Amino acid sequence: MENFSKTLIAWYEVNKRDLPWRNTQNPYYIWLSEIILQQTRVDQGLPYYIKFIETFPTIEELANASQDEVLRLWQGLGYYSRGRNLHYTAMLIVRDYNSQFPVNYDDLLKLKGIGNYTASAIASFCGNQHKAVVDGNVYRVLSRYFGIASDISLTATQKEFQLLADELLSKKNPGTHNQAIMEFGALQCVPKNPVCNKCPLQITCYAFAHKKVESLPVKSKKAKVKTRFFNYLVIKSQNRTTIKRRLAGDVWEGLYEFPLIESDAEIGEIAILDSQEFNRFISTNNYEITSISKQFKHQLTHQTIFCKFFEIKVVELTNAEGFESVLWSDLDNYPKPIVIQRFYTNN
Repeated sequence: MENFSKTLIAWYEVNKRDLPWRNTQNPYYIWLSEIILQQTRVDQGLPYYIKFIETFPTIEELANASQDEVLRLWQGLGYYSRGRNLHYTAMLIVRDYNSQFPVNYDDLLKLKGIGNYTASAIASFCGNQHKAVVDGNVYRVLSRYFGIASDISLTATQKEFQLLADELLSKKNPGTHNQAIMEFGALQCVPKNPVCNKCPLQITCYAFAHKKVESLPVKSKKAKVKTRFFNYLVIKSQNRTTIKRRLAGDVWEGLYEFPLIESDAEIGEIAILDSQEFNRFISTNNYEITSISKQFKHQLTHQTIFCKFFEIKVVELTNAEGFESVLWSDLDNYPKPIVIQRFYTNN
């Protein structure tokens, strides 16, 4: 067990990437990196991390920002509840912890948006606490090395892996061990075509010896992906347009969008003209549909959303409940789903 940790740490010291959050023990910075990198690749998340640190160099500045400011910076990362929780937790730490970010595992678990993995990472990196991280990379390394064929989507299996990870964790350098096993899974023991011929654990790896590298870890199939069709009415009058904040309980909560007609399949101009939503906003015959975009596909974890934009020119915007009239040039100030941001940027 001890040799496993020593081998990983030795590999890590030679092969680790130079990432900014590895050059600090500031728990605020490490927390930011961990939240941003949840379900996000490092190459995608790094620019966001840099942007957040530059905009909010202290937790006080993050807490004092508006939710819209935070979500606007978060725009494009997806899983927007992470951004909302980030802002909420920053305000709570400033208010209840006198701006001192906790580094104790039990205290960290009390904070919104922080689970076992993130609490273990911060506690071990910043407080040298003996808490093992378990993420997708760790599941993969341990399942292959020890030949564990349990389904990692099951709670019982997750507890099994947590116990094993805790047992393997270096008592002297828990933070470095955690960094090492995650980096090993990200760079060496990758999901497809791992670099087994240059692996320092190859000789004692169960999966390599039994030709099961590609079949481990075991994970049951994901739930069926739901398909949705979003048809946006981009209504313009001179230099103004109409938008609304999306409500709770659905994708893109808290972000802004144009008036939406959701359909079961792709629809065209005739179906749009016959819809109640269209007639809610276009109360006269004095309008012109100036363009209809192609259909854009936007893939989420559990949903595939097809978006189409119908640009409509009117003499005067209709005041509809829940919507607001804004300058077209001010749309940059509102956090939006990335598919709407791309449409806006190109128009």
